[in-house]
Amino acid sequence: MAIDTHTQTALNRFIAKTRDLFAEEPDPEKRWELLRPLLAELLADPTVLEAAQRWPDCVPQDGRAENLLFYEDPEFGFAINGLVKGEARQGGNSRIHDHAHIYTLYGVLDGHERVERWERIDDRSDPERAEIRKASDVYVGPGEIDLVKPYEIHREMLEDTRSVAVIIRSQRGGDFNQGRYDPETGAYWESLGPRQTPVEMLP
Repeated sequence: MAIDTHTQTALNRFIAKTRDLFAEEPDPEKRWELLRPLLAELLADPTVLEAAQRWPDCVPQDGRAENLLFYEDPEFGFAINGLVKGEARQGGNSRIHDHAHIYTLYGVLDGHERVERWERIDDRSDPERAEIRKASDVYVGPGEIDLVKPYEIHREMLEDTRSVAVIIRSQRGGDFNQGRYDPETGAYWESLGPRQTPVEMLP
């Protein structure tokens, strides 16, 4: 029997369509490009924006960021996260980093941010150093989506008093090391990704 997607929540519709896409398209490059319009549909749903007003702020702790964990797929492994930047992030920017081996779609739901992209220009011969330079700096707002491929270097910075993002990852973060970069000193190191805090996306 066919499922009536009109009676499902926005989250359930997104999960069902994403599972169908992952089952049909094995190529990760094509898969993550095709996921863009599905995330755009989720971001445009008014029930998601309304629910996001009650999502808790994500608070950095012990050198680690925090993500809200809405869903982790038991078969395909993709995870749906929320990131709420509020008072705890005022005056502070996220570190320049990569996401190691995973793909990430970062969609702004509410508020405004700046997204910086960086590129490595060294020969990678020193495991504790990385020379990088800024490749782009873009002001983004609600509905805009950034695809971050494996090992791409970037950071997002809060431009409002509060911003909210919905993030789709090919694997839940927090259980493996990610790259960290300091362009002023050239230092490179690795540490665990964001802490995962389970939260209901929709009431």
